Amino acid sequence: MQNSAYGASLAGGAFDLANFLKQPQTILRFLSWIFSIVVFATITAEGYTNTQGKDQNQCMFHKADSACSYGVGVGVLAFLACVLFLMLDAYFPNISNAKERKYIVLSDLAFSAAWTFLWFICFCVLTNLWTKTDSNIVVADAARGVIAFSFFSIITWSLLTYFALARYRQGVNEFEQDYRDPANDHNAPYQSSPYSSTSGPSGYQQSPFSNTQETPGAYQPPSY
Repeated sequence: MQNSAYGASLAGGAFDLANFLKQPQTILRFLSWIFSIVVFATITAEGYTNTQGKDQNQCMFHKADSACSYGVGVGVLAFLACVLFLMLDAYFPNISNAKERKYIVLSDLAFSAAWTFLWFICFCVLTNLWTKTDSNIVVADAARGVIAFSFFSIITWSLLTYFALARYRQGVNEFEQDYRDPANDHNAPYQSSPYSSTSGPSGYQQSPFSNTQETPGAYQPPSY
């Protein structure tokens, strides 16, 4: 079978921490992890204000509580996903089943693409609401920080999508090159049966008992 699958050699090699930390995907996941912490932690700590003595605090982005909830939700899920995929990346070389590797790569591709889109929505919504917000009644630096790291998250997650897509294509190409269906491969030479004789004439072989057998139907009296 193939020597590698979806960007990593088959199981059996020792885990190399230094090489793992130098991989572009690992670096991007760490950055995405940090950016998600900044976004949801900043909104949770400083994203709600109460300037009019009301019972409930209001979101600093034009008092749209749904916008703050959206940012916190996307950030927390991105934080958890980064931890999960980092663990899968570390364990990935020890997985010998090509189908399991394919499912992991497809999950990474789908999640990275989805979160690139969700971070883009988060950035656009928060930026639009911030233009309508009075910066004198909120912590402006915190709001700008959330918007900036939302934009940075778009970049890191889009790059993770690119690397996941490249790894998926690499795995598909490796499988197609290493495996060919004999029924569909018309270029492969015809393989003779393993029971056929490798030496001697290729024509009809007469049975060794044909000369010793009598003519059918002739009666031979028994000898006493």
